[in-house]
Amino acid sequence: MKPLVEVRGLTKHFHPSRLWILAGAKVTKAVEDVSFVIEPGQVLGMVGESGCGKTTIGRLVLRLIEPTVGQIYFEGKDVTTFDAQELAAYRRQAQIIFQNPFASLNPRRTIESSLGIGMEVYGLAAGAEKRERLAALLQRVGLSPDMLDRFPHEFSGGQRQRLVIARSLSVEPKFIVADEPVSALDVSIQAQVLNLVRDLQEDFNFTMLFISHDLRTIYHMSDHIAVMYLGRLVEFAHKQQLYENPLHPYTQALTAAAPSLVPGQTLNNKIIKGDVWDKPPPPGGCVFYHRCALAIPECEHLVQELVEKEPGHTVACWRV
Repeated sequence: MKPLVEVRGLTKHFHPSRLWILAGAKVTKAVEDVSFVIEPGQVLGMVGESGCGKTTIGRLVLRLIEPTVGQIYFEGKDVTTFDAQELAAYRRQAQIIFQNPFASLNPRRTIESSLGIGMEVYGLAAGAEKRERLAALLQRVGLSPDMLDRFPHEFSGGQRQRLVIARSLSVEPKFIVADEPVSALDVSIQAQVLNLVRDLQEDFNFTMLFISHDLRTIYHMSDHIAVMYLGRLVEFAHKQQLYENPLHPYTQALTAAAPSLVPGQTLNNKIIKGDVWDKPPPPGGCVFYHRCALAIPECEHLVQELVEKEPGHTVACWRV
């Protein structure tokens, strides 16, 4: 099967302004040589600590920001070479669910105006037909059609996130990037929204890149999982493989840090210490070197590329 989305050698460096350079600021290497594929109808979960480059990858794939190096293919076409007209057509096929639903809705527009603008731009519907389709879409995400005439401030956080989900589906996309869609919601609402997204993905059969720092959420939502650390992809596998046999020390630490659902069972005492930005990675070495209990001299000076250890399961670690 031909992949719907294919990323090759994706790299993104943020260069500081001249003023910040004079103040000692350096280039931020947000994403470094990341490659992966997503098959049609599948969900790829991307997990890692804050600052590891997950959101940057999502925005790069949608070309909301431009890559420094690398190619992004959608249905076999290189998105990085699209002109304005091709990019506009791509916008309909690839949508995003933002992390903060309130910030992604225009407070001066009614819900009908915010959700229906895509239909008008792409000529999908207008007038009474547009309102009818939007009413059906609101019902599908668990909201009342009467809400079309309201404004964003009249809704709760969970309702606003459902509205943002409905907006992403309004133009019938093939691919959606869900950037931590429940992290801003109450715990009691998170499961409802996650189950809604999963049901919609199965019903509409769209492909999805699901970004989260919660490994349990990723396991529930995804078919395959990509583990990121400091801009690099350190492990990639089917979700069952990753949970039954995590190979990279960082993945093992993430798994150990997840709270147990068994009453009385404590966390694993081998959880890594320090913060993700505790120390910069060694030049040319492994990005996890400073926090890894299994590090050897090769880790400090050489980057291990992703190697397939079992069918469909790749890892970047000298000790594996």
